[in-house]
Amino acid sequence: MDATDHQLVQLLQENGRATQLQLAREVGLSQPAVAERMKKLEAQGVIRGYSARVDPAALGSDVLAFVSVSLEHPKHFDSFITRVLALPYVLECHRVAGEDSFLLKVRTENTGTLDDLLVKTIRMMPGVTRTQTTIVLRSIKEEIRIHTAPRPASRRTP
Repeated sequence: MDATDHQLVQLLQENGRATQLQLAREVGLSQPAVAERMKKLEAQGVIRGYSARVDPAALGSDVLAFVSVSLEHPKHFDSFITRVLALPYVLECHRVAGEDSFLLKVRTENTGTLDDLLVKTIRMMPGVTRTQTTIVLRSIKEEIRIHTAPRPASRRTP
């Protein structure tokens, strides 16, 4: 990726609805050149997709929580991951180091649906020994954009 690719990624993160013509004007290229760069960035997996950011509360998902999950043995990891991938309330799942095995970001309609998710689903999964839930009272900063900047060229020493 060169500086122009980084600039395109940054612009698309700021406004995913920007047209290729708008992007071309911003980076000083033609629209076909921008289209080609975007195709390459998509093919390389740098751009994984496009979506709308929505207000969870407007859709009735008022409770945001982080759930730490401990599994008794790594042999349960694959099964746990497969099950978690199928849960629509789980927005993110991270394998973590430390006392816990996984950290989940979940969003539910209310505390009742959160309780059901924890008690009837997550804690019933094979190998789960413990969960710890932190309910978010207010989000101060929630960002999905990744800072992107060209990496300096590596210097070779003789």
